[in-house]
Amino acid sequence: MRKMLFLKAVAAGVVVTMVAGCTTINPYTRDTQTSKATKGAAIGAATGAVIGLLTGDNSHERRKRALIGAGIGGLTGGGIGYYMDVQEAKLRQKLEGTGVSVTRVGNNIILNMPSNVTFRFGSADLKPDFFDVLESVALVANEYPKTLIDVAGHTDSVGSDEFNQNLSDQRAQTVARYLISQQVSQARFEIAGYGERHPVASNETESGRAQNRRVELALIPLTE
Repeated sequence: MRKMLFLKAVAAGVVVTMVAGCTTINPYTRDTQTSKATKGAAIGAATGAVIGLLTGDNSHERRKRALIGAGIGGLTGGGIGYYMDVQEAKLRQKLEGTGVSVTRVGNNIILNMPSNVTFRFGSADLKPDFFDVLESVALVANEYPKTLIDVAGHTDSVGSDEFNQNLSDQRAQTVARYLISQQVSQARFEIAGYGERHPVASNETESGRAQNRRVELALIPLTE
């Protein structure tokens, strides 16, 4: 009943950009793999851009002040890497076999949520099977509150610019709202949709379009 009420209450919708040299765990085979560099002028580049898209200085500082003001102290020194290490390990454990990949980029963690496991084509409604996945993410996020969360929605190039922009907004909002409904602090979030503007693969093929339909979560340590 709770999940049905949430589906009716919000309309909302994920894959992560990965750069050559960044390692990730294949969610199906559990093999460590290194992604190939994306080619073509129209194709958006590196995983680091996922963080950069949302976390400008103003956004980061605003959230940092709000959280520290609420009594959540920031991380310092070697404690930053350890904090993210244990958080990453728990996310990998809980998300194994779900179709969501976990990528580590420095002290940041990127969650790749492909649309084929999160949303139906052209829809911003979460697939019922995906509630359990987001609840697992929320459990870890609540255990490690010293982390900022950026949520970015993306689409392929099918449809009008306006439609794709709205759909990417709605999908990012849906993912964030469900996590917030699981008691993850709203103050930790920055949420944005980017429509079709940041493809990670060619929109000329179905496989490429499938990669471009995505919501990305960047987990960024809260530092002093």
